[in-house]
Amino acid sequence: MSNLNLTQRLISGLGEEKETMIFNDTFSYKVLFINHVRPDKTNFRYFPSIIIDDEHADLFIKRLLTKRQLIDIYRGEGHVLVGKSCFINCLKYDSPEWRKINKNINSITELANNIAVSDLIQAPTIFPLENNMYQVLTGHRRFFALIYTKGNHAPIQFKVYEQAPLLQKIKQFQENSSREDLPQYGKLGAFNAAKIEIDALSLANKQLGRNKISVREAVSIMGISMGAYDNYNVLTRYNCVLEAYENGLSFPFLKTKKIVLQTEQAYKAEFNKSLLNVLDKRAIELKIQSLLSGNKLEIPVNEVFKFKKIQSRQTVKKLLTSNLQNLDMGIDWDKIDWEEPSQVSIIMDTVIDFLEQ
Repeated sequence: MSNLNLTQRLISGLGEEKETMIFNDTFSYKVLFINHVRPDKTNFRYFPSIIIDDEHADLFIKRLLTKRQLIDIYRGEGHVLVGKSCFINCLKYDSPEWRKINKNINSITELANNIAVSDLIQAPTIFPLENNMYQVLTGHRRFFALIYTKGNHAPIQFKVYEQAPLLQKIKQFQENSSREDLPQYGKLGAFNAAKIEIDALSLANKQLGRNKISVREAVSIMGISMGAYDNYNVLTRYNCVLEAYENGLSFPFLKTKKIVLQTEQAYKAEFNKSLLNVLDKRAIELKIQSLLSGNKLEIPVNEVFKFKKIQSRQTVKKLLTSNLQNLDMGIDWDKIDWEEPSQVSIIMDTVIDFLEQ
């Protein structure tokens, strides 16, 4: 759904005085067969998957079907084939994507084993599509774990919205922001997606003559603290941060936030900037990218002028009221390099010594 289309739909809802319906979608709990539900390809929990039939999964487990045969049947190259008791990673072997998805598979398999012994606590949430099909809104890991545990044709209880919620990414972020098991890349991506919906809602309010969404209201809608919101805002300023986490960066958010802020501060100090333009931000992004790759931040050090202590008030008075260049102190004022702090400091010490005689 495009941001413009979402804004138009929000205007329609808000214009009909149904503002509360935007956040409080009606739902019920229903038992549905898993093969009537599909994952959300835009969710950061998603990986390119194809759900295979229980019979094919069983034949693969019994070694009566090979991985190559399943890839041919389902055109599974570049996907993960998901079935009862099997995840088959068909991406290029040992590529970064293959390794990343293998970590997801291990995590979901562990969840599936827990479900098998302790049953599922929280039902995945879904909403209806056409042709009696549904799409996962939240609970993608649980959804894949259920297929692994119970198969593609098992009846499962879902939390079912009556219709597709307008603010789907906000709901996904609300559920996942506090989860420790969600990868950092997933959290940042989910925040970005939710922020787009917040911006669309703010634009809808503005077009209806209402106030835009304030930061405090955005924090409340997302269900996070002001501090967490600030962390996410800083970490999503530059695409290189998201890319670094996608490629396996494991720095705590606060450490990366410190890198971003220090790099911005150092750049502003070096080039005497208070506001950053597009070119500035590109330059800063390159520095951040380098730092996240393991290089050290070079912070320019401004040299300071250091003068010896003045012993008397009379010396201070002479220093401030005398025409120093007319005094016979043996200083060649024309040859002083005023850009060199150490040289200027020596000259100043000479002046102070002369005035205190």
